[in-house]
Amino acid sequence: MSLNPFISIIVVTYQAAETLQACIDSVWAQTDLNKELIVIDGASTDATLEIIAANKNKISYFISEPDAGIYDAMNKGIKQAKGDYLYFLGADDILLPKLHLLTTKMKGVNTIYYGDVRYKNAGIRYGGNFTPWKLVVKNICHQSIFYPASVFKKYAYSLQYPLLADYYLNLQLMADKGFKFEYLKELICEYNEQGSSGVQLDTQFISDKLQLIQSNYPYSVFVYAWFRKIMATYVLRKKYYLK
Repeated sequence: MSLNPFISIIVVTYQAAETLQACIDSVWAQTDLNKELIVIDGASTDATLEIIAANKNKISYFISEPDAGIYDAMNKGIKQAKGDYLYFLGADDILLPKLHLLTTKMKGVNTIYYGDVRYKNAGIRYGGNFTPWKLVVKNICHQSIFYPASVFKKYAYSLQYPLLADYYLNLQLMADKGFKFEYLKELICEYNEQGSSGVQLDTQFISDKLQLIQSNYPYSVFVYAWFRKIMATYVLRKKYYLK
């Protein structure tokens, strides 16, 4: 792997006119980063396409057409990516400076590198080192992960989970002995936690999650995940009962 790996940054857009320019600017502020920018739009009808046209010299690949959801669009971006690593940035997120200093640490062709994000609205830092025990309880933020291209030679985002297919992918990868995760204690992105996955529920994933864990992880990890779910349900019921 090169000391200066090539990064494919994939941005999925839909009606993103209010935030897209700041997102693109944050990518191109990374002047020392060896990169390409791929934009996949879901047939926006606001000024999104005008912004993309104004930035066409900064975009390696662009398409605008109806899709079957955010992960369908991401799968389209993956097919066009030429990078050693793929990174997914939300159209309402901001890439933080000096990313090239982080990517020089990326040398494993089957290693998933990840760091932390800062929530744009709450201002708090989210992330830390993830073990299987931690991952079965909560997900690594999608905007903090650099996937080696080898991941997508074996996997794609499942359209069965419209809001948490990235969580499902991470659960698969953590259990796959052909890949490993490596934590880099750095801030990657300012992340809008009020996006669709932050305020809506992926009911299909919630329904399937324990079975997915049971099928892929040691029994002790499954029991831990089951116990945490029971406790979380109990706390919520008690909270609303007391009200």
